[in-house]
Amino acid sequence: MAIVAPLASEDTVAEILKALGKRSIVFVGLMGAGKTAIGRKVAATLGIPFLDSDQEIEAVSRMTVPELFETYGEPEFRSLEQRVIARVLEQGPQVLSTGGGAFMNEQTREAIAAHAVSVWLKADLDVLMERVSKKQNRPLLKAPDPRAVMQRLIDERYPVYAEASLMVPTRDEKKEVISEEVINSLFSHLTGATPR
Repeated sequence: MAIVAPLASEDTVAEILKALGKRSIVFVGLMGAGKTAIGRKVAATLGIPFLDSDQEIEAVSRMTVPELFETYGEPEFRSLEQRVIARVLEQGPQVLSTGGGAFMNEQTREAIAAHAVSVWLKADLDVLMERVSKKQNRPLLKAPDPRAVMQRLIDERYPVYAEASLMVPTRDEKKEVISEEVINSLFSHLTGATPR
């Protein structure tokens, strides 16, 4: 059995948690950026809960995200998303993965800025398309040219995602590697020091 080195030392984890206090770590980025996979790994490393805003929304509404989009439309979905994220952020510390459009809402950005450290997982178009093509439950990509839709989302959203506290590039790499980069970025951001 292969020995897996820990993502971060106990000291690094302790310092991140101390500096974080009651705040949460919120992952933002486009669908396919890896917010859930990387978020789970970071939460496990730090020993704090992991939540997915889409799952929280589905639990509250008793409907899937695609059903909500179809039944109520995107504006109503975004309103519900904003309320759910605001409520969840009152329960930190935790790691929260948000839907791709959540950070576009000004009130949600303000709530995240007040109660969390936000991490933008930035991926290029090819990486995103490769990942999302494996899943059919993406309401915004049900279009004749999904690649053009994704490019439009990049053009619209990346300038807003750039307001996040941190940006970590994600690419075709093991999630352990990206997670470690996130942990190191969090450590530097929160403590002003370089991880040991």
